[in-house]
Amino acid sequence: MKKNYILIIAFVLSGLISKAQDISALFAQLDSSVVIIKVVESQTKGDGNVNDKVSYGALGSGVLIDKSGKILTAAHVVNNADEIQVIFRDGQILKAKVTSLSRQADIAVIKTMGVIKNPKPAKMGNSDNTKIGDQIMIIGSPMELYHSLSVGYISRKETEKQMTSDFKALEFFQTDASINTGNSGGPMFNMDGEVIGIVSSILSRSGGFEGIGFVATINIIKDLLLEKSNTWLGVDVVFLYGSLAIAFNVPQDGGILIQNVTKGSPAYYMGLKGGFIKSTIAERKIVIGGDIVLSIDGYKFDSAKNVEKAVNYLNSLEKGKTYTLKVLRAGKLLDLKWTIK
Repeated sequence: MKKNYILIIAFVLSGLISKAQDISALFAQLDSSVVIIKVVESQTKGDGNVNDKVSYGALGSGVLIDKSGKILTAAHVVNNADEIQVIFRDGQILKAKVTSLSRQADIAVIKTMGVIKNPKPAKMGNSDNTKIGDQIMIIGSPMELYHSLSVGYISRKETEKQMTSDFKALEFFQTDASINTGNSGGPMFNMDGEVIGIVSSILSRSGGFEGIGFVATINIIKDLLLEKSNTWLGVDVVFLYGSLAIAFNVPQDGGILIQNVTKGSPAYYMGLKGGFIKSTIAERKIVIGGDIVLSIDGYKFDSAKNVEKAVNYLNSLEKGKTYTLKVLRAGKLLDLKWTIK
């Protein structure tokens, strides 16, 4: 009987050792597709001086998905980036630019500006096949610990009531794999080595990881960014409706207040202006003094439903198409035009 117990224990231990070896080998195979993303951002000091800004650096992660230099990451990592720098596992450093982005789903595609010496893109999976309880791996740079591995399980598959601009429900995985600052934008792999999601955020009361992390599914990313365009303007915004619209003298039921404009973005070149006075209105911290966008080619930003229609219209425009934004600036109406590059 004692001999049987010993055999059972030996069998279990050998299984655990084999599993650890499988994860180690899979990490070695996949790590070359994971990149470090360093950005430089600039924000107003909010003291009333329109030219008074402060610059700072930020860090995130990403994953290469094709040899041409397309990289998936989180929208909040790159949306406000004046400069984007991608660092590959072999040490190569290339600049990059945003090509497509959905702030609502917190996902983005960036593309390197230069040739990758030895590209090793990851393979994308089908997140619809992922089940609760499946084991997963996340590779990223938590707390600037580059190419760090965390392992966990799918805890939940969440479809939010909030909708994207083309009326698709946002979809996330919840995981118990450790996610911290710097992991944002990094890939979640299944045990077949396929990307099934991009790290978005954590749910935390302390500011650190507490066992609940969220990852945008790869199928939502395909739908929103890879199989179609999702236009990046390079702005932070606040929607003005109801009493806020009245307080800002908006000449319609609502509009979009520009908080910040990213240097070198389409919004920057078309001449949109961000705010420069930090304020608290109706218990909301916002930056005032910037442009209020009223419409795009007649599609008004005056209600949540119409914003969806306007954004959907913007995303439908092809390269070479010129559109016009109707803007309220310092009490005056003006038109800003931009041709999609």
